[in-house]
Amino acid sequence: MSAGNYWVAFRTIVRKEILRFSRIWMQTLIPPVVMVALYFIIFGNLIGQRIGDMDGMNYIDFIMPGLVMMSIITNSYANVVSSFYSAKHSYYIEEMLIAPIPNIVILLGYVTGGVVRGLSVGVAVTVVSLIFTDFYIDNPFIVLIVAFLTAFLFSLAGLINAVYANSYDHIAIIPTFVLTPLTYLGGIFYSIQLLPEFWQQVSLINPVLYMVNSFRFGFRGISDIDLSLAIGVILFFILVLFSFCMILLHRGTGIKH
Repeated sequence: MSAGNYWVAFRTIVRKEILRFSRIWMQTLIPPVVMVALYFIIFGNLIGQRIGDMDGMNYIDFIMPGLVMMSIITNSYANVVSSFYSAKHSYYIEEMLIAPIPNIVILLGYVTGGVVRGLSVGVAVTVVSLIFTDFYIDNPFIVLIVAFLTAFLFSLAGLINAVYANSYDHIAIIPTFVLTPLTYLGGIFYSIQLLPEFWQQVSLINPVLYMVNSFRFGFRGISDIDLSLAIGVILFFILVLFSFCMILLHRGTGIKH
């Protein structure tokens, strides 16, 4: 196949993925916005008034970038894991694998769909945050690049989960027991500077910490982590997961019967 045909295949997968979540926007786009609004009301307005300032800013301003990032992470992951598992469960992913389409086109198609959903929810949550906090962006480029890279990374992670899942119950295990703890302990609601030295070092193992802090730097100009280190960690995990996804697709792990 020519490069033009590859582009058609990629565009078709992406279009299918976007239509898939946009047609049920009441289930895919509205719930994350409502959930984050509740976080703003409970943690930002009610509890935040008792906490006071965090890293020299109002608590609600501090948590705002983290809540947006949490929405991007969970929705980019959820889109790919559910879509790819459905394709595997319905066996039509096998038709794609035997077609003259490179695995990288299939991978990028699904991942792009996850990125689009993650960023769409991120934009919606950011708009809602205007109701609760003053909105400003210190460095728009950092905000955009970190949001894109994070959505890309967790879309890859979602595909890996879908490959190994053998039932719909299995696709909920990683989000519940891995993804949720990582996000809640990733510096969304607190600065790691408040922790004892030992737990600060333990927190550095959590990759979500680097994403949240670099994203907060883009919005507020402050971070607990060096920005270049944070971007480097994100790119490293993208490289590792991307390579692993390509290996899984090449071997047909969990897909070919």
